[in-house]
Amino acid sequence: MLEKTVLSKLLANAFDMPVMVTYWDGKTENYGEGLPKVHIKLNKKLDMKTLAKMPTLTLSEAYMSRDIEIEGSIQELIASAYRKSGSFLTNQSGFKGTLTKMMHGHDKQSSKEDIHSHYDIGNDFYNKWLDKTMTYSAAYWARDDMTLEEAQVAKVHHILDKLHAEPGKKLLDIGSGWGTLIITAAQEYGLDAYGVTLSEEQYALTQERVKELGLEDKVHVMLMDYRDIKDMQFDYIISVGMFEHVGKENLGEYFKKVAEYLVPNGRALIHGITGQHYGAGVDPFIQKYIFPGGYIPNIAENVTHIMEAGLQMDDIEPLRRHYQKTLEAWTANYHNVYDETIAEHGEPFARAWDLYLQGSAASFEAGNIDVIQFLMTKGPAGQGLPMTRAFMTAREA
Repeated sequence: MLEKTVLSKLLANAFDMPVMVTYWDGKTENYGEGLPKVHIKLNKKLDMKTLAKMPTLTLSEAYMSRDIEIEGSIQELIASAYRKSGSFLTNQSGFKGTLTKMMHGHDKQSSKEDIHSHYDIGNDFYNKWLDKTMTYSAAYWARDDMTLEEAQVAKVHHILDKLHAEPGKKLLDIGSGWGTLIITAAQEYGLDAYGVTLSEEQYALTQERVKELGLEDKVHVMLMDYRDIKDMQFDYIISVGMFEHVGKENLGEYFKKVAEYLVPNGRALIHGITGQHYGAGVDPFIQKYIFPGGYIPNIAENVTHIMEAGLQMDDIEPLRRHYQKTLEAWTANYHNVYDETIAEHGEPFARAWDLYLQGSAASFEAGNIDVIQFLMTKGPAGQGLPMTRAFMTAREA
C-alpha cells in the first residue's frame, strides 16, 4: 500500500499532460485535467529503491518485460515528462553517483567492444528500418516533403558543401558508418576519400559497395581505431555521430587527433549529439542496453576541447528538429518490422529499441538534447572560405 501511495504522488507530478494510470491492484487513477492522452498500465509493483536511484532504467526494464504497458504515444509521454518542471523522471540528483559507477574507460579494446555491441547487431537489422543509404544519424530536412532517403542524401551534401572542398584533395571520415558519405565525396566531389570504423559489419558492407561501384582507387576504408592512423594528413576531416562514443575522458584527445590529422589550414566538420544544458550526459537505460560507453557532452565541453586542440570555429549550426523528425521516420519504419524484430531478437530487445527510438525523439522534441555541426579550421577562422555563409546552402537555393 505504501508503494502505491508514494508512486501515485510521484506520477501526479511527472507529466504536463493528462494521463491515466492503472495500478497492479486493478485500480485506475487519472492525473492532470482533461481527457487522458496516454494510458499507463503497471502490471507489477516496482522496486521503490531502484526507482529512486535510477528511474529511467527501472521503468525501461519494467517496460521491456511488460511489467509496464503503454497505450498511446511513448514519445509524447516522455516529452511531457521532460517538459514538466520537477518531475522525478528528469531529476537526476538521485542517480548521478550510480551513473558514474556504470561508466567505464575507453581504451582501444573497450571502444571496440562498445562499437561491436551496437553496430554489429547485424546489417540486416538496420537495413529493415533505415533508408537505402544506410545512414544512421540525423537527416537534413531542407524541405518538409522530403522522403527519409532524400533527407539523408541532403545531409551528406550539406556537410560536404560546408567544407567548400576542392576536387583532388584528401578527406577522412572518422566513424564512416556504411560508407555513403565517403562514396559521395569521391563520386560527386572528386575527393580522395578515406573512412575509418571499428565495426566489422560496416566495414564489410562499405567494401562491398566500393567494389560494386568500381571506386577502389578513390575510396579507402580502414578497420581500425581512429587513434591508430599513422603518417597521414588530410585536407578535410568529417566525423558524424562519433564523439558521443569516445567517452568524457577522451573528448580532448579526440579533437586533438582531428587537429593532428589536418594539414595547415585544413577544415573539419564535426556533427554529433550535444546538450545545450548541464546534465549527466548519460542515461543508464541507453548505457546498458543500447550504447554502452556512450556520453553526450554539452556544447561548452566541445567548444573548450576545440580551442584547446588549436582549432578555430567557422560555424556552429544546431539541428535539433532535424533529428527529431529523423527519429520519427525511423520509428515509423521500425514499427513496420516490429513483429520481425521480435521473431529474430526477442520481445525485450524489440521493446527496448522501440523505447529508445521514441524516447530519443522525445528528448530532441523537448530540447533535452541537440545535434550540432561544428565547422572549424586548423588556422585562422574562415581561412579559404567565402566571406558569407551563402555557399553552405547554395544547393538548396
